[in-house]
Amino acid sequence: MRKTFQLQVEGKHPDRLLEAIKHEIRKYIKRERRRVLPEGSDFWDFDCKFGAAEESAEVVHLSAITGLIDGVVKEAGKQFYVEVVAKPGKRAPRQPGERAEEPPEED
Repeated sequence: MRKTFQLQVEGKHPDRLLEAIKHEIRKYIKRERRRVLPEGSDFWDFDCKFGAAEESAEVVHLSAITGLIDGVVKEAGKQFYVEVVAKPGKRAPRQPGERAEEPPEED
């Protein structure tokens, strides 16, 4: 998905338009994850870019996209560009005795 979304469309409520945009992005991700994985792959990974325009888009993590969209809306932006491209991923095996990352404990 490579698309520029307009946040101000005449005749549409901005809040409903924002929810429709987020729904479209989530729907695309779900559809891509349902595709059959190529041989030797463990999961679908996503290369993502986000910016005010296609030329100024920067690489971001998939989980950060919703927050970035909300940031553009708070700043009263007129549009934003999102690029989400699926690619097959391979998990790296853990070494014996290695533990999963745990969040640091707070006092």
